Amino acid sequence: MGRSIIAAVIAGVLAGAAASAQAAEETWPEARFSSFIYEGGDGGPTPGPGQYRNPILSGFYPDPGNTRVGEDYYLVTSTFSYFPGIPVFHSRDLVNWTQIGNAIDRPDQLDFGNLGLSRGVFAPTIEHHDGLFYILNTCVDCGGNFFITATDPAGPWSDPVWLPDLEGGIDPSLFFDAEGQGWILNNGPPEGEPQYDGHRAIWIQRFDPAAQRTFGPRTVLVNGGVDFATKPIWIEGPNLIHRNGWYYLVCAEGGTAEGHSQVVLRSRRPDGPYVAYEGNPILTQKGLAVDRLRPVTSAGHADLVQTPEGDWWATFLAVRPYGPDQYNTGRETFLMPVDWSGEWPRITSPGEVLPEIATRPDLPAQAAAAPMTGPFRVEESFDGPLPPSWMMMRNPRETWFDLSSRPGWLTLRARPVDLGDNANPSFLARRQQHQNASAETEVEFAPTRDGDRAGLAALQSDDFWYFLAVARDEGRNRLELRRRAGPQEAADGVLIAEAPLTVTGPVRLKAVARGPVYDFLYDAGEGWTTLARDVDGTILSTRTAGGFVGAVFGPHARSAR
Repeated sequence: MGRSIIAAVIAGVLAGAAASAQAAEETWPEARFSSFIYEGGDGGPTPGPGQYRNPILSGFYPDPGNTRVGEDYYLVTSTFSYFPGIPVFHSRDLVNWTQIGNAIDRPDQLDFGNLGLSRGVFAPTIEHHDGLFYILNTCVDCGGNFFITATDPAGPWSDPVWLPDLEGGIDPSLFFDAEGQGWILNNGPPEGEPQYDGHRAIWIQRFDPAAQRTFGPRTVLVNGGVDFATKPIWIEGPNLIHRNGWYYLVCAEGGTAEGHSQVVLRSRRPDGPYVAYEGNPILTQKGLAVDRLRPVTSAGHADLVQTPEGDWWATFLAVRPYGPDQYNTGRETFLMPVDWSGEWPRITSPGEVLPEIATRPDLPAQAAAAPMTGPFRVEESFDGPLPPSWMMMRNPRETWFDLSSRPGWLTLRARPVDLGDNANPSFLARRQQHQNASAETEVEFAPTRDGDRAGLAALQSDDFWYFLAVARDEGRNRLELRRRAGPQEAADGVLIAEAPLTVTGPVRLKAVARGPVYDFLYDAGEGWTTLARDVDGTILSTRTAGGFVGAVFGPHARSAR
């Protein structure tokens, strides 16, 4: 099982910080959290024997890349500017996945600086060759294209090896052909000036694993998309498959919104020329009835894998909206069989609705370490390392949290860093994985200055969030709910609800998501009281807030000093 987030951060945070910083840290007020409970469920059918439920990874787990080594499958997804980054999952049945680590778990591997939450690490791919695992990725606005390696997929992973030949590109992937030669593919600018907005190309170049570098000419495999006359946008996410003497190039096309799709081309050589399948796209949900029950949209960015028995499956991203292209759970990971009954692969037929319940792969079923789909409840009691799924905004530069100073409690140092500062606030988060969900925690906090706050945040980005907190204002303690609904509002949010607080002990706080609306409640020892009901949850949707991430919940502490 890889290192926990706490162990990773403590091991990686810069040692020997300046004495002045340490002295300042000792004066910061501390907030202590005794538990964190997440619960969610979205109804719908229940899988029967021999069936599974989509998505297989619910919540913000986009751009899945996978590989198989023997009977083991490994999968990685995007995390953008969250740290630790690039979760690594393991499975033996393609349905139940356990996170075994994070590939970016040391603050000095990559520097997310003050990047927006939807920058950073995009669309990772994972490959295995000659006993070595490779993850290829792009650190957008923070270095470019790179790969990292490990002998154990749980880590540790190496420092980045940069790929300067891919300048201007994204979505690199690695492929070894029938002769064992290495190739790197990526999305990049077209040759010459782009002919329209979203005009991109798929490139290929040789790769030397011994020298750890690309070499030789760079060749365009696809210009624009499968039909240039239609001005296709954002051909990306390229992966190669060798089957029956053909090299199949599988790519996403159409952007990551409702026009998203997957297309395929093939050639007798890895470097082309490629011919597009006349039956493209091989996966999409565009053009379906908008009023269909429990819709899934924006399907694409698929990666195909073959089982030892010869069956093919695809992991890909899609979303579950609660309103017109509105979803707070981000882009999620789905699974579907690949039909190779003809000469070309197909994931969905034209007009086919993605099934929520489907027949399982013919593989021995296994259990996951934690539930990742369907209705579930999980409780973190802070009596051991945090699971590797917990994240923070960007790299830490100092130690501001611990699980040891008061065993059984998470301690956050309330530093003067707000959720809206494009920085690394004292905030630990886990994903919202259901449209209908709740997050609950118990906080013990004694604010000493006006503006000191600690409690529970629901956040989509630096610019869009809610924060329910024990706080101090005009010399008095209170419960308050603050909101930031865009960059035009203050970095510490706008007060939208408050109630006096007379108790000095722990207070329970809860956020309840019901699709487009959220409720915020507190219990100061007399039962649950609603502080705000039916507040606008669409500000946490991708449609409103933009970007590529999903909403998260977690404890946060902030000092006024």
